[in-house]
Amino acid sequence: MPIFSYKARNSRGRLIEGVVDAVTADAVANLLVEKNLVVTNIERQGGEFLKSHGLFFFRRVKNKELVFFFRQLAVMIEANLPIVRALKILVRQTGDKKLKRIIATVADEVDGGSKLSEAMASFPEVFGVFYINMIGSGETSGRLSEVVNYLADQQEKDYDLQSRVKGALIYPAFIIVSLLVVAFIIMTFVIPQISSLLKESNVTLPLTTRILMAVSDWLRAWWWQAIIAIILLIGGLSVYGRSETGGHFFDWLKLRVPIFGKIFREIYIVRITRSLNTLLAGGVPVARALEVVKEVVGNKIYKEILEQAIKEVEEGNPLADSLLVFESYLPLAVSQMVSIGEETGKLEEVTGKIADFYSREVDASTRNLTVLIEPVVMIILGVGIAFFIMAVITPMWQLSASM
Repeated sequence: MPIFSYKARNSRGRLIEGVVDAVTADAVANLLVEKNLVVTNIERQGGEFLKSHGLFFFRRVKNKELVFFFRQLAVMIEANLPIVRALKILVRQTGDKKLKRIIATVADEVDGGSKLSEAMASFPEVFGVFYINMIGSGETSGRLSEVVNYLADQQEKDYDLQSRVKGALIYPAFIIVSLLVVAFIIMTFVIPQISSLLKESNVTLPLTTRILMAVSDWLRAWWWQAIIAIILLIGGLSVYGRSETGGHFFDWLKLRVPIFGKIFREIYIVRITRSLNTLLAGGVPVARALEVVKEVVGNKIYKEILEQAIKEVEEGNPLADSLLVFESYLPLAVSQMVSIGEETGKLEEVTGKIADFYSREVDASTRNLTVLIEPVVMIILGVGIAFFIMAVITPMWQLSASM
């Protein structure tokens, strides 16, 4: 969607500048008029503007920056600082250039009469639908300080969870990449030296040796084809993954992969229950909370589960009944605890306990991930070494024995 920069004056005559995504300049003008602003200038921005303002898609705001933003905003609102003043303080304290400009724009829009949730809604790629809805509910209920605190806690827990998962994946990823690099060096530099010696001898070469030499010769002659093939494969998978069918398949596969599938299921359960807990605590009705969670869960399988749950709740049926059908993705304990929460009127408290329990499960699983993967890595390494010995050492031994 095109990005427009604008200049407008509020009811007090103060000049406000900012950027907004919109289809046309007329749409921008209508949006500003709705906020009681007098438009003075609207310009569509090109690539140079995006580069200079750090708004390229690859310049995403890091989760760590959002953690600091929500926590500091919560502290200042609790200290009874006006929202505009708090936002302007955060502009000076924020190190990320993109987030700094976004906060400045949000501050100007709030100063111009907009609600905080409306101003944040102009940047959905940074402040997702979950946070916008939560802040909107806080403004409506008069509990903005409490809601922002909930959001700060939520963001910190999400960041902590992501950090633990990424940390657990570093070791196996490092081992796999190292093995691939070593294999490439051996195939392109070591094997050609050995194969030239073996070709000059009259020793009958085993099948494994002939396969290794053929692969080595192909890599040396057509290495660029291998790179192109890898790029095309990654690009093709990326395009397929963005399609409806491909996205559904990859999301399903993610939940079924050995070892990792269990961790992913636990992560999504934490995300769903923690988001529900935060929304319910903010006074959002159950059906509306499920609508918001559906958009932020990040997996099409769980999105379909939540869509079915929304229909059941809107028809007056208990939420727990709709969850029982999907026992392979939501354990029986989850639906039973939700049922207890609905019966006792403590659904908010129960979802928080479920989130805490499965968060500890994810923590334990990620700590043990390295231990679980080590045998697999050792098996792959052992098979590779065995193949190399059969392909290289055996003919060399035959050659030395024939001399």
